[in-house]
Amino acid sequence: MLGELADLVAAAGMEPRTHAYGPDPEQVADLLLPAGGVGGDPNPVALLLHGGFWRARFTRSTMAALAVDLTDRGWATWNVEYRRVGNGGGVPETLDDVRAAIAALADLGEPLRNDGVVIVGHSAGGQLGLCVADEPAVAAVVSLAGVCDLARAFAAAIGEAATGAFMGGGPDDRPEAYAVADPLARVPAGAQVLLVHGDADQRVPVAQSRRYAEAATAAGDERCELLELPGVDHFALIDPRTPAWATIAARLEMLR
Repeated sequence: MLGELADLVAAAGMEPRTHAYGPDPEQVADLLLPAGGVGGDPNPVALLLHGGFWRARFTRSTMAALAVDLTDRGWATWNVEYRRVGNGGGVPETLDDVRAAIAALADLGEPLRNDGVVIVGHSAGGQLGLCVADEPAVAAVVSLAGVCDLARAFAAAIGEAATGAFMGGGPDDRPEAYAVADPLARVPAGAQVLLVHGDADQRVPVAQSRRYAEAATAAGDERCELLELPGVDHFALIDPRTPAWATIAARLEMLR
């Protein structure tokens, strides 16, 4: 499926501009602007955070098809790469990268609405987005099949024990890291939150988003919503050809 998404990107013929937001080779992001955006009103910004269980072999290319689709819908897209496990990532380095990428938007010299960034994060990217929801520039976080409860993800060894590798151990080993990087430990979020999860997801169980929504409600967060999609799997949420993505894109219009 990821190969098919790459073909969609190639067929679209859009060439993003890649910008560095830090000195490390992984600290880069791709900017796409909608047609006619230059010189007009500032464009709404969708900041994309890819998944892959924080492992180095997975890159921002998995979100490139969504970047094209959202740009066609009038969004400026900022598809962020970050350090991952195997190339300098972990806690706090990966979260530091995401915060730096948000801050870099203000320095691009483009017509961007920098005070209302909408983060769209898939899988591990959902976890990252939820953890930086306190950034002043972030208006909303859309977590697509996000890893929202790292303590339980560690206990269940989802993603072939990916959480332990990213966090450097379990909650008992690194409680200070989990306080910073576990979304469930950071409710209520500092921004509006939309959780989208398919109940047929075999990679990140829908219970991850359900528990976050429950914790947010218990914390009095009235801006957190769970959208559970029946029969939808993990990757349908980042495939612009699917009904699931059409539903998500329509909800994103409400966050402009």
